[in-house]
Amino acid sequence: MSNPAKNEMDVDAFLVWGEGRDGRWELRDGQPVMMSPERAAHALTKLSAHIALINGVQRAGLPCRVFPDGMTVRITARNAYEPDALVVCPTPIDLNTMEIPNPVIVVEVLSPSTAADDHGLKLDGYFSLPSVEHYLILDADRRVMIHHKRGQAGAIETRILRDGAVRLDPPGFEAEVAAFFVAD
Repeated sequence: MSNPAKNEMDVDAFLVWGEGRDGRWELRDGQPVMMSPERAAHALTKLSAHIALINGVQRAGLPCRVFPDGMTVRITARNAYEPDALVVCPTPIDLNTMEIPNPVIVVEVLSPSTAADDHGLKLDGYFSLPSVEHYLILDADRRVMIHHKRGQAGAIETRILRDGAVRLDPPGFEAEVAAFFVAD
């Protein structure tokens, strides 16, 4: 006896389904997946990252927009993620959109339930998008930034940063690594 077909959806149907729905959701292999509740340190690290990115974009005078979590990034027709922060250049014209199709920088804050996906599935997914130049994974517990950067010939270069500045070019700005984390 065969199993009944799953009620799968594509990203377009997911965006309609998710509008006005409580909680944060991602689409994985055509199935909506609710994201886990966050610890305070996770939420504050997202806020710090968002502020650090805004400050860097503004200092450099770039025509970019920084978004906090809540924006959908389509990876494939059946997969869409909601990063903790992202930068897109230029600013989207339609600010009623729920989707950012061309992020330049994507940020995820590690949590115990998502670490494997952030280091594997999402790393591969985000860099499948030609626009993504930087993927920052922030480990709030260890105060470590893992900076994945698109290199030459499509290679992904990885650096582990604990202090100093991170250069995010493109789009063309620097930010202190410490600014991405909650002040002690």
